Amino acid sequence: MSPISDRSLAEVALSRAEYEAICDRLGREPNGLELGLFGSMWSEHCGYKHTKPLLRTLPNTSDRLLVAPGAENAGVIDVGDGHAIAFKIESHNHPSAVEPVQGAATGVGGIVRDILAMGARPIALLNSLRFGEPSRERTRYLVSGVVSGISDYGNCIGVPNVGGEVVFHESYDDNPLINVMCVGIIENADVMSARADAPGDILVIVGAKTGRDGIHGASGLASQTLQDDAEMRPAVQVGNPFMEKVLIEACLEAAKLQCVVGMQDCGAAGITSASVEMAERSGMGIAIDTSRVPQREDGMTPYEVMLSESQERMLLAVKPDDNEDLFVLLDKWELPYAVIGHFSEDGNVEVSASGTRHCSTPVSVLADAPEYPFRTSQPPELAEVQAFDFSSLPPMSMSPTEAALHMLRAPNIASKRPVWQRYDHQVQNNTVAGPGNDAAVMRIQGTAKTIAMSTDGNGASVFVNPYVGAAAAVAEACRNVSCLGATPVAITDGLNYGNPETDAVQYQLQESIAGIADAARALGVPVVSGNASLYNESETSRILPTPIVGAVGIIDDVAKTVGPAFRDDGDHIVLLGSESAWDNVAGAGGSEALQRFYGITAGDASIDLELEAAVQDLCRELIHDGLIKSAHDCATGGFFIALLEACIMGCTGATITTQRKLHETDWVWQMFGESQSRVIVTAHDEHLNDILKRANERGVPWSQAGLVGGDSIRVSDEGISIPLDLAQQAWSTGFNAALGF
Repeated sequence: MSPISDRSLAEVALSRAEYEAICDRLGREPNGLELGLFGSMWSEHCGYKHTKPLLRTLPNTSDRLLVAPGAENAGVIDVGDGHAIAFKIESHNHPSAVEPVQGAATGVGGIVRDILAMGARPIALLNSLRFGEPSRERTRYLVSGVVSGISDYGNCIGVPNVGGEVVFHESYDDNPLINVMCVGIIENADVMSARADAPGDILVIVGAKTGRDGIHGASGLASQTLQDDAEMRPAVQVGNPFMEKVLIEACLEAAKLQCVVGMQDCGAAGITSASVEMAERSGMGIAIDTSRVPQREDGMTPYEVMLSESQERMLLAVKPDDNEDLFVLLDKWELPYAVIGHFSEDGNVEVSASGTRHCSTPVSVLADAPEYPFRTSQPPELAEVQAFDFSSLPPMSMSPTEAALHMLRAPNIASKRPVWQRYDHQVQNNTVAGPGNDAAVMRIQGTAKTIAMSTDGNGASVFVNPYVGAAAAVAEACRNVSCLGATPVAITDGLNYGNPETDAVQYQLQESIAGIADAARALGVPVVSGNASLYNESETSRILPTPIVGAVGIIDDVAKTVGPAFRDDGDHIVLLGSESAWDNVAGAGGSEALQRFYGITAGDASIDLELEAAVQDLCRELIHDGLIKSAHDCATGGFFIALLEACIMGCTGATITTQRKLHETDWVWQMFGESQSRVIVTAHDEHLNDILKRANERGVPWSQAGLVGGDSIRVSDEGISIPLDLAQQAWSTGFNAALGF
């Protein structure tokens, strides 16, 4: 075996051991093109080498499930009335760190095409964003660029951006996280597959011409730690949303044709991954002539054509006969297209150019990336984090009133209106509830049903306890959906972590996925799709472990939904899930208050999944039976911030009366601790006894917290009185103030 340089292997993100395994499986050394193909298909981004064994442990069965997780481009859930929804979350972290506008824009384009490949019309986008310290100039540059990329692309393609979240922490200084979720509707539950029917089916590429942008995006940019931005920039794709809009409409029409049997997005690793995955799913080989691929640059080699990640391209598996209707349709939409190959019986990937064959490699080998099981235990440093002594903290210099306003101004809590006002969240005219609510709600045209959707994640909580933090991400995403009255039916997950070759990250992944699995089982929601983004670290920092969970729920009657805002003076405020509004000290670990006031991410976290399920069930029942007027979950900032938010959104005050006094030193955690499984609801006096009776029957603890009304938020006997207009000002201006916008 002749030597190959470490530099050559590093260029395609293959280890020496992996290269030797390739040689063993092929019975020879790979040539240059084959090395590039393996680098992409065996990359972490495409091959899931470190996560696949763990992902198999996630619950993935449901009577509503129409497509098995991993079998196609996205998960598909039956919502009844002849309709299904396809949804998935994807990340574009590394590209956005290098080139934020195009990185974020093409992240939107890519997830939309994943949904399109299922034969679904994309109807909603949500984005979950993480950035570094807001005071840093680089953070401001990244925020501005990412928001521009998301808004410019999403607005141009006509898909509403209806929800998400924006979080700041110093661990994301060098590695921002850009997770985008897309939801699509499939009429008549007619799901499109990403596979061919029989040998001889032809492969048609549709959409933008292929250029040199994005080469080594999957194997280099997305599967290694970040190095120099200038060296990485050529690996970032460039998007064209106007081409994407035409592609969406053309592909939706094409999916209805009898001759079109399969559809696949050209995403990471471009034609390579798209064609190999189609062939592998079909149990066939694939022959491709790269000289037939429409190209926008002269002199492109087969290597460049196969590995280019140029955007706005789809592959169609088409019957070899009676396919003229397809080409007439594509001509109508004035889209570039070409027949670039065919499916074969031999099980090989054959790549040629102008009659010269450049490689013949078994699909089974290319598609079978190695798997690396974890055998790790809790790292010693985590025990130190969890044993943090809160009594060692200096006394708070602020009063409770000052602390509450300080928390409202925190960019992680303050209104994100400066971000989402850039997005078109009403296009398509299906949006019932958009950004600013606990969850978004979309109509399903032609039915009485609506769907609710939310994304959530808390890296600080996962950092202090990977199992609990990940379980809490599932719980909160589903809780947000439940607070509108929707029944959660499925989730998708985006796993954002550092280098999986280290013991610390392996432990975080192992425990996080266990937490997601247990929470999903407890709440009865399958994990139907997802994404793993690893190596999110630089030479100087590693991100907080950040699993993002997207939840989708079904509402049978949109008239029975509620929102988070307090509504009428005199309504009772009831806290479900706790016997006291101040019973939150256990939620101090990993809390926003600990970070905001002391600059520390430490402590421990806990969750009772049985209680969580009971609280959500009760909340949905109360909404369905018309007993409550509002529901808002307690999340970042705990009970008191949730209370303030509900008052601000409802333009009304509140008076809080509790049976438990604030502690002299622990009052910060009593007010702002982030204990799980708590929901604030409001109700008219005539329904109060019924609500409390049902809570007792379900074993859900509760607390009568106070009454809605007035022009301030007051806590009886505690000397806390915050004028509503002052709270509104702090909450509405905090985001821009923190970033200097």
